[in-house]
Amino acid sequence: MVSRVIPVDPFDLVVFGGTGDLARRKILPGLFRRFCAGQMPAEAQIIAAARSEMDAEGYRKMVRDAINEFDGQRPDECPELENFLSRLNYVQVDAQGDGGWQELKEMLRKDTVKAFYFSVAPSLFGDIAERLKNKGLAKRDARIVVEKPFGRDLASAQALNKSLAAYFNEDQIYRIDHYLGKETVQNLMAVRFGNMLFEPLWNSQYIDHIQITVAETVGVGGRGGYYDKSGAMRDMVQNHLMQLLCLIAMEPPSRFEPGAVRDEKLKVIRALEPVEPHHIARGQYDAGAGEAGYREHAEDPRSRTESFIALKCHISNWRWAGTPIYLRTGKRLKARTSEIAVVFKETPHSIFDEDAGRHRNILTIRLQPNEGMELGVTIKEPGPGGMRLVDVPLDMSFSDALGPDADEVPDAYERLIMDVIRGNQTLFMRGDEVEAAWAWTDPIIQGWETRNEVPKLYDPMSSGPEDALMLMHRDGRKWREIKA
Repeated sequence: MVSRVIPVDPFDLVVFGGTGDLARRKILPGLFRRFCAGQMPAEAQIIAAARSEMDAEGYRKMVRDAINEFDGQRPDECPELENFLSRLNYVQVDAQGDGGWQELKEMLRKDTVKAFYFSVAPSLFGDIAERLKNKGLAKRDARIVVEKPFGRDLASAQALNKSLAAYFNEDQIYRIDHYLGKETVQNLMAVRFGNMLFEPLWNSQYIDHIQITVAETVGVGGRGGYYDKSGAMRDMVQNHLMQLLCLIAMEPPSRFEPGAVRDEKLKVIRALEPVEPHHIARGQYDAGAGEAGYREHAEDPRSRTESFIALKCHISNWRWAGTPIYLRTGKRLKARTSEIAVVFKETPHSIFDEDAGRHRNILTIRLQPNEGMELGVTIKEPGPGGMRLVDVPLDMSFSDALGPDADEVPDAYERLIMDVIRGNQTLFMRGDEVEAAWAWTDPIIQGWETRNEVPKLYDPMSSGPEDALMLMHRDGRKWREIKA
């Protein structure tokens, strides 16, 4: 199996915050890999705009160092590094003033796709959008890319959307969530809507429950002060896990095009029921394993911000009535893994008395590590001595399926940036979708703040607090093991 590379049109990509951590770790190494793959045309131009005083040569040296440090392949495997660097330019710009904007305008060319990546704090989005429009840098066909967080509650999300909408139409705004760029996330739609095998079973009649887990082994570390103002609910559930929930639960869109797909995702969010207090488990990792605890990292001994959260959710529609969806995410857990597990119901009648009720099918979609899918099926254990059942996986990992080409599959940022250049918004969030997610999230947060609840401590490198285990045990279910 070979991954096809389809070149994009010539473009000018301006990266505001082009000297920042995200640009150095993800955006520029990703663009370099697309250049090596032959997807970027020779006429492409990348312009970094930032506050730092630097010339183009100094910036190219910085990018060379970043590629050497963060690129997945060795740069010497792509002899085009110097050619790629020659397509980079730099301009010093004051995002809240007038400095540098005219110089930036003079660098932009006619008859190319114009894209502006806001790799900056959300507080600067409105200022940059205003100057792009008022100084004549962005025409009707220009695109802007904005990074999360898209607000910290409904009111701030609405204000952010309003500030962008004052200067750009919704079809020009690309709200990027790198989870939606993962190969397995997109394959989820292909598996659901491209195979007759699954879609007839994709409902409450056949599915017992769904588990979505995003576990990290790292703590908040030096980001403690920032993270303590958000927590796992705002940082992960409202965006990443919400998007995964939408893709697993949405109705088949009429067409695979941006409007139709995002309409169906929005319907899922609006159908989510309010979450009851006893269907929530929150935790903070304790000190241990040679590392400080969450409160030490947050520099607040009385912090009530969660580093772990588990929720039991219900969707009020015909497809999912009565089928719970369990969400779980946290830091300092026993393994780094992201997966969606679709747990099917037991057979209505087992002819194998000894094994009755012990086997069920589980479709597991692995997002990281080792992206792929696994379907658990029940077979007879080989050998004589009667009918003994055993569960075995039908396993498809991209590394096995693609072989040597597995390393050529673009990562999330590579894919999403190329989609921006193509003008394809399918994998980006719409403004009303973001606001609907916050409208569901805000009452949950306000509820535990009103109840003055304190997150429960949990051991580092564990599966989280006991409350999360009880959330499942009360329903006669159990979480899947967190493992790499």
